[in-house]
Amino acid sequence: MSLTAATIALAISAAFSGAPATMPAPAPVIVSAPPQTVKQYIQDYFGDKNEPIMVVIANCESHFRQFESDGTVYRGEQNHEDVGVMQINEHYHLKQAQALGYDLYSEEGNVAYAQYLFEKQGTAPWSSSAGCWDKSKSNSKSDLALANTK
Repeated sequence: MSLTAATIALAISAAFSGAPATMPAPAPVIVSAPPQTVKQYIQDYFGDKNEPIMVVIANCESHFRQFESDGTVYRGEQNHEDVGVMQINEHYHLKQAQALGYDLYSEEGNVAYAQYLFEKQGTAPWSSSAGCWDKSKSNSKSDLALANTK
């Protein structure tokens, strides 16, 4: 058994103070669950609120991507001011999102602000992708099934 500097210091301290030497308790080992995928997060978040259309919208808008492979926030292909998994437009929403305490560049903030928008405006903020998700333009049940299997 090898002596560490902490063990030696503890022994010396105990020898001079007359107190018995005790070792500090080991640091707790933190075991966490495996991280969720963005898709799982979206399904859990909006599924709990019974809003499956938002899962389909996330699939249509970003294919469930919050970040690029290099770690930068995912930006829209058509409009680079659309950010994150829910493709929130910075030009129209960044200041309000920040004022409300939402970080559009984090998965949690992007999704929470999307929820806020949905409660205020329904699906209108995502009308440009309605051809992909709007039940009047496509079969909503098959889109929902597709979003749940990708």
